[in-house]
Amino acid sequence: MLAIVIPAHNEAAHIGACVAAARRAADHHQLLGEGARVIVVLDSCTDETGAIARTLDADVTCVDARNVGMARAHGAERALALGARWLAFTDADTTVAEDWLVRQLDCCADVVCGVIGVHDWTPHVGAVREHFGRTYIDADGHRHIHGANLGVSAKAYVRAGGFPPLESSEDVALVEALAASGARIEWSASPRVVTSARTDFRAKKGFGATLLEVSKRYLPMGADAAESSNMAVIAA
Repeated sequence: MLAIVIPAHNEAAHIGACVAAARRAADHHQLLGEGARVIVVLDSCTDETGAIARTLDADVTCVDARNVGMARAHGAERALALGARWLAFTDADTTVAEDWLVRQLDCCADVVCGVIGVHDWTPHVGAVREHFGRTYIDADGHRHIHGANLGVSAKAYVRAGGFPPLESSEDVALVEALAASGARIEWSASPRVVTSARTDFRAKKGFGATLLEVSKRYLPMGADAAESSNMAVIAA
């Protein structure tokens, strides 16, 4: 059995598209009928995220941690208890490709670190998109680590000790632990996801925060401390 784990904190605006895409990946014909569960971990949610996920047949579980590392770990524990042999992780503001799980498994590795694309750059000035295009490596052999596009075998995950209880960079810490444990890591551009460039991001040091820092570099002279302050408030 396979599992897709999605942590979510007040993601009613995004969770429907996320779970629908995950369900399509879980039902892909190239999985040859192997079962795949979509597990949504509600972390301190006060909106309709859970209700929306349930209507789409997700397995919904809850934590009250406000901590993405703990939420991912909780989802992984749920998946392992159900007997999952492969754990695939994404984010609630992300949609995975229909063949996402298939491409992860095709890598025949203990760990698959994938790449991301962005569907809407409107929260940022055009220079941010250009910067991303120049600096981001969207090819096999990259060294990006994204919780939005990560897969790991159950055996390797348990051997490495699982996700640490970190508010940010929990994905990096897990991959470092996996590497230290001797896991074989594939840095692949084949499993595809599209994620958000929103400014109301959840992880304080994640992809959204990185884009915000890049945005600040391209603010026009004199536009300024006030605008930087407003962006910081939006992101908090």
